[in-house]
Amino acid sequence: GKGTPWYDWFGGSASDESAAMDRCRVLIALNMVGAGKGTTMLWETAPPKPHTAEPAPWLSEQATAATHLERNLKEIDAMCATGQLAARVQVLVCEPIPGVWTDWMDSMMPNCGGKPALIPKAGDKDPYADGAEVEDRPSPVQVVVVAGASTADTCHDLKSGFMEKRMQDLILAPPYLAGDSEKKNLKRDNLDPTVKTTHPDLVSSDDHDLYIAMKWSSLVTVRSVSAFLQASADLAAAAASPNNQETASLETKSDGVTVTVGNSPSSPFLLPSFVRVSYVSEENNKVAKWRMHGDFFHPAAWEICKDSFDMAWIPDSLSGSGGVNGLCYGKNPEATARKLNGGSDGCGQWWVYFAEEQMPTSPEIRANEVTQPIVQGGSNFIWMLTERHRKEMVQLKVCEYNAGDDEEKLNKCGEFPQAVIPLGDLESFMINFTPNTALGKKHNPGRTPGYSREQEHEIDREKVRERKQLKGQEDIEKALFDYTVYPAALFHKDATIKAVRARDTILTKERDEELVGPQTVKSDYYDVTITKPRQPVPSWCQAIARKGLCALYADYFRQGTDGRCLEACGMKKNWSKI
Repeated sequence: GKGTPWYDWFGGSASDESAAMDRCRVLIALNMVGAGKGTTMLWETAPPKPHTAEPAPWLSEQATAATHLERNLKEIDAMCATGQLAARVQVLVCEPIPGVWTDWMDSMMPNCGGKPALIPKAGDKDPYADGAEVEDRPSPVQVVVVAGASTADTCHDLKSGFMEKRMQDLILAPPYLAGDSEKKNLKRDNLDPTVKTTHPDLVSSDDHDLYIAMKWSSLVTVRSVSAFLQASADLAAAAASPNNQETASLETKSDGVTVTVGNSPSSPFLLPSFVRVSYVSEENNKVAKWRMHGDFFHPAAWEICKDSFDMAWIPDSLSGSGGVNGLCYGKNPEATARKLNGGSDGCGQWWVYFAEEQMPTSPEIRANEVTQPIVQGGSNFIWMLTERHRKEMVQLKVCEYNAGDDEEKLNKCGEFPQAVIPLGDLESFMINFTPNTALGKKHNPGRTPGYSREQEHEIDREKVRERKQLKGQEDIEKALFDYTVYPAALFHKDATIKAVRARDTILTKERDEELVGPQTVKSDYYDVTITKPRQPVPSWCQAIARKGLCALYADYFRQGTDGRCLEACGMKKNWSKI
């Protein structure tokens, strides 16, 4: 009803909303399939007691999904506590769940409009003993049962891809999911992608500014949301750039790494995407012997490897504060300052451009094969869309739906969305996989990251085998080749080096074939010789970039005159001269 914060956040039109209540409205769809405690389904166990005098019993993070769910809800509550986001959570389950759990989830998010759990007085009986009364008040949690009696088994099956598909349908809500009466309006000319045809009782049918779809095992944070929005604004700024409209039409001779993004249908449709990371800790002594020593906790990806991505320089892909505000063009003083400051170095950003699909281990790889991620190279287990992205996606989906098997029509539908990550804020797009058990599992044969260069890997492996140089050769091979462990720090290094070498190849006029390594430009942080110690400033900049501060303090790093961290923040096209 009127007067409640809920009405101010989600009800009414923009005209009668108070400016104070103008929050970014976020919908989070949580895929709860496979959440459990050991082999028991989570909903058949009791939720953790909210206020107890004694400390909570210790639970290993693999023991129950409740700890991960709680952590996620606390992060979402923290988003609402900023006063800038209003979040709602749609919990997607295969069968109805007990009200106790709904209440518990609601009580975890008081800042989002949930009702904090009551503190029991001495002698009170347990309020949850007789089951919970569901009140008629708006709650930030909506539990949606997405399967019927006939599909429940398929839904519970982690290999079926059922829930992943449901999640895409709920968030995109393309019109062809509706009844037949709606279907005749599907021709592209009169289609309004803003209108959702899903059931009005679903909170996902309301208007939101940002949509987050994730599995319970992924952890969403304020940092990842903020980074995603910044990266989306950067790409929108590049697409709106007048310079890019000209170059896109001319398609100037390519240097292999520059990608221009424009507003034309043939322009690439780029979407910031995420990679899951888990913490590697080597327990068994044999593996630890020939791996690393020292700090045994490294966030590492297992779904990608060095060959999964290419680097792209996108001109003008920098946006300032206040919506999409291009810093590289136009009359704003920052643009002029950047031009003077950047000089020949170009104004824009380096992006990691996924050349392969992400390759999870079983059973998730099977789910991916049934329901492909909505973004090429993106993840099915954590993805985000803004409302603007959603509209584009719906138009694309409807066009494909209308085209059917007609190749010619399909080609006119425009580009399929492609996953990218800004190099300067790479770590913000690494999403914690909380159960921590992802690593050390073998990939299915033929479904490993780096599948596009499988033969080259085989040849390398053969060479090592023939040399027989290593003691305990067999064991080492087992340890190193069967698992993909790709530490975040190595991802950052590989991405930077790929970008640097690409520019070096272009800028080196006469290449000396004898020399190994860069010849014209180098990375001031990574390309250091063994004899020279590293300078402190590049190291500080690197630490700044890894903590996500290039984006958080974008005003300083993008608009200020201090260019010392441009390279670590991925904003220097030509790196450092040798």
